[in-house]
Amino acid sequence: MPKRVDHEKRRQKIAEAVWRIAADRGLEAASLREVGTEAGVSMGRIQHYFASKDRMILFACEYMVELAEQGARELSTASADPEAPRSIIRGALARTLPLDEQQRIGTGVWFAFLTRATGDHDLAAFIRRAWAGTLDLVAGQIRRGQENGDIPAGVDPKQEAVALVALTDGLVSHLMVGHYTGEEALSAVDNHLDRLFG
Repeated sequence: MPKRVDHEKRRQKIAEAVWRIAADRGLEAASLREVGTEAGVSMGRIQHYFASKDRMILFACEYMVELAEQGARELSTASADPEAPRSIIRGALARTLPLDEQQRIGTGVWFAFLTRATGDHDLAAFIRRAWAGTLDLVAGQIRRGQENGDIPAGVDPKQEAVALVALTDGLVSHLMVGHYTGEEALSAVDNHLDRLFG
């Protein structure tokens, strides 16, 4: 019986090789040949899955966002009250903060994607969609909080979502260089949520 090949797993393995190279040497070092070497596959195998370096890097970014979204869902599910809008918002935002070594490495890779996106229209478009998804999630939970009577009806969900995401994004660079501790960053998020949820 011929061995079944899980093509998605192979693509993910290649994406993970891109991340490791980006974390160590930056995305510019992530040539098809270098990624093949890092992933333990031939350059021809890389080209079988990705027509170009740009397509490979775009997939690596898409896979990173997919895992981040999955992690945010798991955090909100693991909270004491998974259906509470506040818990879901906090879980999603905390997942974007580099609070441990693995998240710090991931954030460094994310910064590399952001830098590349300034000259890569497809990558920039994907990142905009990812950010829009985060804003929609947070705004949706704020609306649920209003429906539950936990947030005043006069609050603009979209504007509050923008403020919360901007706060969290702003904390990321401070955490990366050690200006704030993880506890201080989470406290800033919690203080904002305390004011919002009253």
